[in-house]
Amino acid sequence: MEQVLIKSVTEAKGRTAPRYARKQSFYNNIAGYLFISPMLITTTMLTIIPILLSAIISFTDWNFITGIGHIKFTGVKNYQGLVHDENFLRAIKNNIYLMGVVPVAMFLSLVLAVLINSATYFKTFFKVIYFMPFISSFVAVAVLWRVLFHPNSGPINGFLKSIGIAHPPMWLADPSYALLSVMIIMVWASLGFNMIIFLAGLQNIPKDLYEAAGIDGASPIKQFFSVTLPMLSPTTFFLLITGIVSSFKAFDLIMILTNGGPAGSTSVIVFYLYETAFINLKSGYASAIGMILLFFILLITLIQWIGQKKWVNY
Repeated sequence: MEQVLIKSVTEAKGRTAPRYARKQSFYNNIAGYLFISPMLITTTMLTIIPILLSAIISFTDWNFITGIGHIKFTGVKNYQGLVHDENFLRAIKNNIYLMGVVPVAMFLSLVLAVLINSATYFKTFFKVIYFMPFISSFVAVAVLWRVLFHPNSGPINGFLKSIGIAHPPMWLADPSYALLSVMIIMVWASLGFNMIIFLAGLQNIPKDLYEAAGIDGASPIKQFFSVTLPMLSPTTFFLLITGIVSSFKAFDLIMILTNGGPAGSTSVIVFYLYETAFINLKSGYASAIGMILLFFILLITLIQWIGQKKWVNY
């Protein structure tokens, strides 16, 4: 009799356990969705829905001032116009040039990070000094560099004249040098952020690897290329993606410094989008530009994501 009762209790527990596990799993899922719901709702309202609406508007001829009732669908006319739009093609070319800022800034930041990481004194001081431009107001940065690049009374041209260059560049006032000037400023402004990220990556590399490499007779240079660079590959991949995306979103510095000039030499996709949407009031055409920009960023990110499997070590 006792064995029958034990068997009955065991069978009852066996039937109850899966039901309890399913119930617990359900409550855990509900709790998880509640935790992510603020970010999910915010992302949906401020990112996903605007992208979908922008995609729809890109097939229209519409001025947002006139209201929704004046939307006129034109099919792919806006995209066909972009193919022959010289200003848009020039903005794409300028954005491709701006991508060159990313590897230059990353290389200089890595050099600084390695030097500061190996330093004995004043580490915190140098971190703060190099990080200051990144957290400074872009308006203040733009005003500072506008003074430095002033063609007549700027310190940079004053120095160039003092070493014998009679006719230094006009920098921001010269179509041939304006974009280069902006790129120099962007490199300078991004050094601090990249350096801090590289420093975090360097400090996470196990010291045992360097000790083992030293025992095997590897020189410091050999250790850098055999240990440091491979271990920093995830950090490099992160900075590469975020840097290229940021180069395609460049706007504030160009708006303050050059307003897209002179002669459109510093106009980039985001600035041309702003000009088209809020100055020329062509909302449909500007939405088409935004869709092309989104496509470029997704394509470049996808290429990087596929390529990282061959050189990023996790």
